[in-house]
Amino acid sequence: MSGALLSFMLMAISGRELSHSLTTYQILFFRSVIGVLVISILLSRSGWQQIKTQRLKTHWLRNIAHYAGQYGWFYGLAFIPLAEVIAIEFTTPVWTALLAFFLLKERLTGARLLALVLGIAGLLLILRPGAGVLQPAAFAVLGGALGYAFSYIQTKSLTRTDTPLCILFYMTLMQLPFGLVPSVLNWTTPAAETLPWIVLVGLTAMSAHFCMAHAFRLADATVVVPMDFLRLPLIAVVGYLFYQESIDLFVLAGAALMFSGNLLNLRAEYRRN
Repeated sequence: MSGALLSFMLMAISGRELSHSLTTYQILFFRSVIGVLVISILLSRSGWQQIKTQRLKTHWLRNIAHYAGQYGWFYGLAFIPLAEVIAIEFTTPVWTALLAFFLLKERLTGARLLALVLGIAGLLLILRPGAGVLQPAAFAVLGGALGYAFSYIQTKSLTRTDTPLCILFYMTLMQLPFGLVPSVLNWTTPAAETLPWIVLVGLTAMSAHFCMAHAFRLADATVVVPMDFLRLPLIAVVGYLFYQESIDLFVLAGAALMFSGNLLNLRAEYRRN
């Protein structure tokens, strides 16, 4: 989880730095190029036979939603404080629970309903509608969280038949043209000084998923998820030190509500199992 937290923070910083000279589409395009190379190297070692799948339609649905999630996340990095981006992203479990109820027919237990209520309350505290602090970029991140939630539902379905490397391979391959076409239409040649940031955003995107997956394999979700919420105070400190962003107490309070709901739900699930 230390590796995942470091990866997520470096990915956010590199995304912010690249947003000054590249469009969001270009950032995602270069991210996919590096991802294809990394996954190809891993498949060469573990075997290409695992990319055989009978579920290309599900892969397409997952990657359209995941790309939308990434676009909203990287777009938000350019316009609103880093801590606000991460805090809004933490609504993903709320939307995942709702989608799982409607699409997978999973039960909405009392603990899950409580997590939903606290999650929505936390979101309202962060966005503060009517207080004059709403920004379009915040809605882009919120839409991204919905995209991530739908992609998680499809990922859960795909893991029954396909390996994690297979899922990541189709993720990077299918999302490559999503960023390529709009990038070509409005192409900006990256300056030499941006190349380290381009490499960093691609590598940390892969390492974050890799470290998170291993953390879930080695420890219970009740341990892993609370550590993931450390991203918010850590990225708030990064934003303060490197970008002179003020630490918004409303954002921290809203995230605390989301964290409380998720933790209560996780503990209830742990006791049930």
